[in-house]
Amino acid sequence: MRKNLLLYLFIFSLLFTIFIYVNDKKILDSRDADIQELKSEVERLQFENDSLAELNEDVGYFSLLDNEDAMSYFESMGVEAVKVSEAIENELMSQNKVDADNSYVPFAGMEGDMRINKIKILNHKWVIADFTDGKYWGEVFFTYEIDEKGKLDLTAEKSFLYPVN
Repeated sequence: MRKNLLLYLFIFSLLFTIFIYVNDKKILDSRDADIQELKSEVERLQFENDSLAELNEDVGYFSLLDNEDAMSYFESMGVEAVKVSEAIENELMSQNKVDADNSYVPFAGMEGDMRINKIKILNHKWVIADFTDGKYWGEVFFTYEIDEKGKLDLTAEKSFLYPVN
């Protein structure tokens, strides 16, 4: 009887070990598949991130604060490019009045007052701005200069309104 009991215990422990091995193998295989899937997802996201970084480099190319030549132009004049950027933005946006068109926009508002929404300072000489009256919108291209006294002179060179459909 004791022999049979030991034999049954041995067989039971062998079956239990096989069951644990098979179960753990399935769990490990599942986790390995998840890890491989996550690694491929990380690689895909890194590729997308690199692609977006390249796009951001191109977008920032036409920007005063990312243009070394334009910044050195102002440094040679003894002016900080950041302060010039702030002065231009403040000057253009300060003309957005509650009850009047922005004086830098060369079009009168038809559905409301024309206001400048966005400003992009391209380099040490050029600015582009987006404007709208709520229904009609357009863009205006400015040239600017800073004199020796630090006075800003903005001149609207070209502008256009988009057609309304």
